[in-house]
Amino acid sequence: MSSTLLIGSCDPFSGKSALVLGLTRTLAKQGLPVRYGKPLAISVRPAREGESPSQGRLDDDVRFVGNILGLPEEHLLPSLHLLEASTAQERLLSGNLEPGEGFTRLREQLAAYPDGLTLLEGTGTLSEGLLYGLSLPQLARGLEAPVVLVHLWEDSRSVDQLLAARNLLQDQLAGVVLNAVDPDDVDRLLADVVPALEQLGLPVFGVLPRSPLLRSVTVEELVDRLEARVLCCAERLDLLVETLSIGAMNVNSAMEFFRRRRNMAVVTGADRTDIQLAALEASTQCLILTGAGEPLPQLISRAEELEVPILKVEQDTLTTVEVIERAFGHVRLHETVKASYAIRLVEEHCRFDRLFERLGLVVKA
Repeated sequence: MSSTLLIGSCDPFSGKSALVLGLTRTLAKQGLPVRYGKPLAISVRPAREGESPSQGRLDDDVRFVGNILGLPEEHLLPSLHLLEASTAQERLLSGNLEPGEGFTRLREQLAAYPDGLTLLEGTGTLSEGLLYGLSLPQLARGLEAPVVLVHLWEDSRSVDQLLAARNLLQDQLAGVVLNAVDPDDVDRLLADVVPALEQLGLPVFGVLPRSPLLRSVTVEELVDRLEARVLCCAERLDLLVETLSIGAMNVNSAMEFFRRRRNMAVVTGADRTDIQLAALEASTQCLILTGAGEPLPQLISRAEELEVPILKVEQDTLTTVEVIERAFGHVRLHETVKASYAIRLVEEHCRFDRLFERLGLVVKA
């Protein structure tokens, strides 16, 4: 009998796709077929020439996970609706909050496969999708499917959202995975907090340490968010930025500071050539120049030698920094190196025996 499992979260960008990658890889190693889909899509690109119409309705996350794990096309489920302003407006004005024929199609998709597991990823919060009749609690009730929540953990105050989710989902909440935990706190959580959560009816399948890599953002993403001009090395926009540095000090202090950082985006004034050259000699993934003026030709030349993109923005330094800080940890997991790391993280820090037992899956140790 085919099983369905819902993956959800209380907040956006909590690590759902990372858990899907790790869980799917674990099951694939056992030879168990896995299907994956997002009933409510966030981002869908049009079908390209030669692709089937169903491929054009795949959420970008579903497409990426399928490519990384080599899932057959028939194991990638097209979305029922696209979550965007125009469709939300249409639903609102129609006054129809039922999922309609789409939910029937979803049930038909699930019934078409006699065995294996179907992973369905919910939207960012428990309430998102109510307008479409496709919120996580509605999916859980309609499909009679258990739910695993991936939850960002800062401290014990983070449990409030989990308790609210438990009260809402009740027996359909199979358990939780705590994510983005300070690496120094993982052992303490396993010893003290996890048993306490279990006593509250919140089974914990894993505690994932915070990773600068998984929070990182590509230079291309920064270009888009900042509406920046790329002055050189446009072919290197796939570089990953893990940290942010502001070049506002004297050059000696800057050099010492830069040496202690890795995979930086350095924001500095367009007139600070000394800082710019110092940053290029450190672990810098891109230079972001603010203010009036253009960089000197020798700076561009050196950046091209070192393959470090230089971006020019119209915003002031403070606004630029705010935009970049908002980007960290708030981008979709669409890089192969991140996916590989996420899989390893889940495999090393999660144990799903109780979950597999509830789903009726026979998985070897």
